[in-house]
Amino acid sequence: MPGGHWARRHGREMSADGLTPKARATSTCEGLLDVTVPAYEPLIMTNPFAQLLEIVRSAVQALVQDGKMKPVTDADLARIGVDPPREAAHGELATNAAMVLAKPAGLAPRALAGMLVEKLTAQPAISGADIAGPGFINFHLKPDIWREHLRDILKSGVNYGDSALGAAKAVMVEYVSANPTGPMHVGHARGAVVGDALARLLAKAGFKVTKEYYVNDAGAQVAWAARALRLRYRQVLGRLTEEQFQDALARKEVEYGGTYLIPPAEALARRDGDKWASINDEDIWLPALRDFVVEQMMGLIKEDLAALGVAHDVFTSEKALVDKGAVAAAVDYLTAQQLMYRGVLEPPKGMKPDDWEPRPQLLFKATSFGDEIDRPLQKSDGSWTYFASDIAYHKSKVDRGFPALINVFGADHGGYVKRLTAAVKALSGGKTTLDVLLCQMVRVLNNGEPVKMSKRAGTFITLRELVDAVGKDVVRFVMLTRKNDAPFDFDYAKVTEKSRDNPVFYVQYAHARGRSVFRHASEMFPGIDLSDAALARAPLERLIDPDENGVLRLAAQWPRTVEAAALAREPHRVAYFLYDLASQFHALWNKGNDAAELRFLQAGDREVSLARLALVRGVGLVIASGLAVFGVEPVEEMR
Repeated sequence: MPGGHWARRHGREMSADGLTPKARATSTCEGLLDVTVPAYEPLIMTNPFAQLLEIVRSAVQALVQDGKMKPVTDADLARIGVDPPREAAHGELATNAAMVLAKPAGLAPRALAGMLVEKLTAQPAISGADIAGPGFINFHLKPDIWREHLRDILKSGVNYGDSALGAAKAVMVEYVSANPTGPMHVGHARGAVVGDALARLLAKAGFKVTKEYYVNDAGAQVAWAARALRLRYRQVLGRLTEEQFQDALARKEVEYGGTYLIPPAEALARRDGDKWASINDEDIWLPALRDFVVEQMMGLIKEDLAALGVAHDVFTSEKALVDKGAVAAAVDYLTAQQLMYRGVLEPPKGMKPDDWEPRPQLLFKATSFGDEIDRPLQKSDGSWTYFASDIAYHKSKVDRGFPALINVFGADHGGYVKRLTAAVKALSGGKTTLDVLLCQMVRVLNNGEPVKMSKRAGTFITLRELVDAVGKDVVRFVMLTRKNDAPFDFDYAKVTEKSRDNPVFYVQYAHARGRSVFRHASEMFPGIDLSDAALARAPLERLIDPDENGVLRLAAQWPRTVEAAALAREPHRVAYFLYDLASQFHALWNKGNDAAELRFLQAGDREVSLARLALVRGVGLVIASGLAVFGVEPVEEMR
């Protein structure tokens, strides 16, 4: 299955330049008509697509200065894209400049395209350009541009693709934030991987990223976990049988029936003896056991996350916020902004939200910020709603100075997106943005059959079971092969099979094949210097096969992929890119199997061998750079 087909089957089609219109507009800056073109020495492009975009914009500037077209705005220029054409035969790069600028320029698209072609072909880096269809421009770069770009890859190493796009802008990514009531399940695994990969991607794109976990330790679910812990504690002390525990579970006296609470119960018994066994007053034992179960469960959660290779920078406790009065302070702030009132909330037609009551309530003017209804922040007993705590937490994010917030939630939190977005707008005066990524459910299968749940968890398959079965790198990569909002089937058989239909195998196999070439090179050419620095000096002009240059051009898209994926908040694009690059590399390998003169190593031609080794190493570095975004280690050889 070709890489492009795999990408199209498992995710939405991307726009021509890999950016949504919103992302493209975000990625541009003001004053684009002031761009100057670097001298050709030759031109080395860390991101050739961005540099060529500047060349196109400079050509537009020249036409404006020559009086051949009307001036255009920065917003018009933001619509220009420079991308690989849909058909490789049409050229190496294509631009829509004439199409998007024709109307504001007051010219027919093909007429404007003709003038742009004249300007573009005068650039030393461009070997030719022609007009296609109604006014698209396809053009070719001189071959040494791509070869010099390979040298840039070799000099940069795995840091290749690092971008200054983010300009050190602070971004907080909140992800996982699972209730401290038990071990992580597979749904948490997907959110953890998506959030962690997105944080790494944003950091590579130049943003200053903080990874945060919000500990929901003030809600009713923690109290239920404490009640279940107390029964397991009494069971450990011999005061309760397993049958009695199961009866309590059936009567819904407890909600958590997994055996994972037995070790914490044993720890409680070691620490406190039978102190809590005979105390029946819940007001006495519940606060202590709540704190204990949170401590134990957060320790378990952190162990699970560590097994997956996930680590957060900050853990924020909901209970700590409530105890220090942060909720009341947030409500007072909104009141001072005249965004709170007392009123009777009408239920939406055909539905009644859980927090709706037909009585006067303290309401937040969420509809003033795009929400469907105003939201109550206080219950009838005077306690705060869950949303009130969320407002306090997001106020703490705003107060800490983050101009951009990203929350990674499960799909069951979809109803919270509008209200949280409204809250952040209100709390920040519209200065802080909030993006919410919703992760759909994961089904765990084996050869298409559902996998049974473990006794330890009771009602779900744990993250640790997944990692123990196939390894963290497989879990991480596979979880990122589909967009986060698409349902996902994790099939043990499929993710471990050795075929091109398994993307994690196919990408890792490409890297391992490259390493095997180097091992053979050391045997074929004893004493040869295969360092990246030496390969950067290789005679790359010996790379003349069209497929070799095709691999070079694709590798050159990595910086563009990093920036586009970061702006779109879509780390799965990295998986598509890596699969396509691996596919082209495997095709080049197979071509050498069919024609001996095209093999990477030529015993009688040291120079062409060095040039091809440079290409192999460049592909390996790009793959390693992409895998690093996923938190995955590249393999040296397949076993």
